[in-house]
Amino acid sequence: MTLAKVENAFRSLKSELGLRPIHHQKTNRVIAHLFILVLAYHLLSAIVSAIVSAIEFELAKSGDKRRWKTIKEVLLSHQRSTIIFTDNKEQIHHIRTSSLLKPEQKVIYEALNIKDELKRKHRVIGTL
Repeated sequence: MTLAKVENAFRSLKSELGLRPIHHQKTNRVIAHLFILVLAYHLLSAIVSAIVSAIEFELAKSGDKRRWKTIKEVLLSHQRSTIIFTDNKEQIHHIRTSSLLKPEQKVIYEALNIKDELKRKHRVIGTL
């Protein structure tokens, strides 16, 4: 499972850095390519770790001692959905809405000073 995560991270990083596909034929270019990927992976890992630490720290300031795994599990069920449809005038509508917050989720968001600004947004984006 960890190998799959690492491979997925590399694939994503390669796309973001414009390093896909690989057509290197010289050893030193392949090594340089791998070096950039490993460096990017370490940077991504450090950034994610810093964000997780900051979230845990902010929650701890308000007395919430939960770890990231628990926080993630609590917030997992709070979702945003987009409904896209065309009406009889052939206008394309986007309705973006959030699920209702559970009390535990609300406590975490309040401690992190996060407001759920996306209760419901509706916009017409054009016509067919």
